[in-house]
Amino acid sequence: MSLLISVYAAMQAAPVEALPDTSAPASQAAATLASAQPGSGLNLLTLVLHASLPVQLVMVLLLVASMASWVIIFRKQRVLGGAEKSAEGFEEKFWSGSDLTQLYTAATDRNRIAAGLEAIFEAGFREFSRLRQRKGVDPRTQLEGAQRGMRAQLAREVDALEHNLEFLANVGSISPYVGLFGTVWGIMISFQGLANMKEATIATVAPGISEALIATAMGLFAAIPAVWAYNRFATKVERLNVRYEAFAEEFSSILQRQAHVEE
Repeated sequence: MSLLISVYAAMQAAPVEALPDTSAPASQAAATLASAQPGSGLNLLTLVLHASLPVQLVMVLLLVASMASWVIIFRKQRVLGGAEKSAEGFEEKFWSGSDLTQLYTAATDRNRIAAGLEAIFEAGFREFSRLRQRKGVDPRTQLEGAQRGMRAQLAREVDALEHNLEFLANVGSISPYVGLFGTVWGIMISFQGLANMKEATIATVAPGISEALIATAMGLFAAIPAVWAYNRFATKVERLNVRYEAFAEEFSSILQRQAHVEE
């Protein structure tokens, strides 16, 4: 009995050691994971800089094409908007009963350049006046000469409005294929690099494929605005062309009546 009492007293006198904190490694791992989350996002600049040289060249080409497309888009928007306003203003003056000679004098003013409907009117009336001053020229010849002059000027005006639309069409149709070429090339490089690895995982393939897919994304980024702008501007040019042709026909009727009256 005395032996048990002595053992119990020794246990009471022994210092108590704290248990090991098993939660420390878990908390450290959580902290490490939290600190790594911000850097795990998609860094486009890093992917572009680590891409292969052919893929980088494709990206530069697409970037230049996109920038050139936007420059053309802003310029063409201004040109077509000005052409529509000019056509509306000239038609308002023309159908308000103004004298044709006065309109012709204003169109041939050296301080300004006639464009659009005014240029078509100036070309037709100039040819009509020139033929009318000749002796022995019948009204039919005068009218045909005026019509030829208006058709030629109309073709020049429409050609000026269509300038650079072909570039937008080419960018819109070719850019996706150029981007796809860069993607295919980048994927080939990525899979070729796997040949030297004993064990291939998604983690080893994903960076290379991500770099390659940026080329396709840039191709779409360049193509979509170009296609949209081309369709929009082509429709506006077609409407202006119809407007110009209608005015030329109506002005031809006026010149025909004037030629027969003065005959």
